Amino acid sequence: MRKPSIIFEGKVYSTLSALLAALAYQYNQLVSIIFVSFAGFLLFFFRDPQRNIPSDSNLVLSPADGRVTKIDDVESEFIGGRGKLVSIFLSPFDVHVNRSPIEGRIDFMEYSRGRNYPAFLTKASDRNESNLIGIDGGQTKVMVKQIAGQFARRIVTWVFQGDSVGMGGKLGMIRFGSRTELFVPETVDVQVSVGDKVRAGESIIGIIGR
Repeated sequence: MRKPSIIFEGKVYSTLSALLAALAYQYNQLVSIIFVSFAGFLLFFFRDPQRNIPSDSNLVLSPADGRVTKIDDVESEFIGGRGKLVSIFLSPFDVHVNRSPIEGRIDFMEYSRGRNYPAFLTKASDRNESNLIGIDGGQTKVMVKQIAGQFARRIVTWVFQGDSVGMGGKLGMIRFGSRTELFVPETVDVQVSVGDKVRAGESIIGIIGR
């Protein structure tokens, strides 16, 4: 079995924490243990496991690991009018790498500064720091919204407007508890329900044109 890879910045932070643990050991072993534990958590949090990405172009995949907390009707100019919003809450124990639900081109990006409400609150969707990524797949368009959480909030995006991205390709990540929302047009038949656990790049959120 392939071991999960670790995102580079996770390696940097965990190494710094381990060095602090070594320095603290001669003065206070309890503090040293805390730093070692934190280094272990950072390696766990910044893990980037391999995913078995489906090849069917009619599928819309989950952009995030976590639990579906809301499915709602929405209107979005980018996706062409009426559609569905699927909201996914990521706990600190979920993988936080966001992936593209479809293959396509990044046609829209918009970053918004915001507040720092806990990501599980509904108002976090509209008021927290967020980043919108619109993807044009030809036969359909989807939009992914990265929403930062309350602690150590920072949205990291690895794609730019004009980039091409494969189905399940990496878009970026959000640190330490967050929410990811997926906007799909009404031509997509949503396959998940509130309460479902999903995995980025593997779980099927919807089927196009069904």
